[in-house]
Amino acid sequence: MAVAPFENGRFRNAHPTPSRPGGVLRWMLTRRKAKWPAFVANTPFPPPARAAPDGIAATFIGHATFLLQVGGVAVLTDPLWSARASPVSWAGPRRVRAPGQPLDALPRVDVLLVSHCHYDHMDLPTLRAVQGKWAPATVTGLGNARHLAKAGIVGAHELDWWQTVEVAGATITYIPAQHFSARTPFDRDRTLWGGFVIEAGGRTVYFAGDTGYGPLFTDISRRFPRLDLALLPIGAYEPRWFMSDHHMNPADSVRAHLDLGAPPTIGMHHGTIQLTDEAIDAPTEALMVARTAAGVSPDRFRVLQVGETSLVARPAG
Repeated sequence: MAVAPFENGRFRNAHPTPSRPGGVLRWMLTRRKAKWPAFVANTPFPPPARAAPDGIAATFIGHATFLLQVGGVAVLTDPLWSARASPVSWAGPRRVRAPGQPLDALPRVDVLLVSHCHYDHMDLPTLRAVQGKWAPATVTGLGNARHLAKAGIVGAHELDWWQTVEVAGATITYIPAQHFSARTPFDRDRTLWGGFVIEAGGRTVYFAGDTGYGPLFTDISRRFPRLDLALLPIGAYEPRWFMSDHHMNPADSVRAHLDLGAPPTIGMHHGTIQLTDEAIDAPTEALMVARTAAGVSPDRFRVLQVGETSLVARPAG
């Protein structure tokens, strides 16, 4: 079974991406950053209720944070309730939309998933609050438990790609992604990045985390041919010369959706924090164009409003 490539203390992508020396400096010197609003008010939605034991409910909190209820198991992905995605509270990318639901409005969380160590996916203040409230079983990639321990999370399950663990009534598999990791200028690729497949109560959900487009989606489809729901990133993709290796744009995400067998899909990682150069509404507008071009129905690949809960019906037959 395949494992993440690891050499000289650093992880690598299964399909190597080109090195871009000086890329960050070139981006900073040449970027054309669209202006985002300082604040966008959310439409109020009722708190998520407990889903049926054989059902799936997805509540979009914002960015890559979802409450997923899968076969009676409540799963929280990459939780971010802080005002900034940053190592400090006074600087760094600030969210323009508040979290769609208060942490206290969620039903009991059974499983916590942390895809990788970037600050917009591994927010220690939020993780500390989640741990204090529920102490859920926690699953992450290799090397990340030492970061989670700073939030009081002890005993996190660290997985290599394609490894599986059974926790709280769910089977969790860590899935390859095409990305990278770092929390400082000195620890690039020292910990593993990936996504998750969640299986519980006869239902199967794929959460991609952060990833560029590549053959990995065909690999996932071969191993998990009956996905009930996929959560795919559609934002943080401009400029393409720099971001395409590690972040999909909406056209890439539609290709990934088709590679996965076209399961019901929800877009994420957009409209909350400005990490790259595209406008706040560009991902949703580009998704509409990409869906039409590929002949994908809007009800097969949609976006939720922040705070909204979607119920996923069991397929006929």
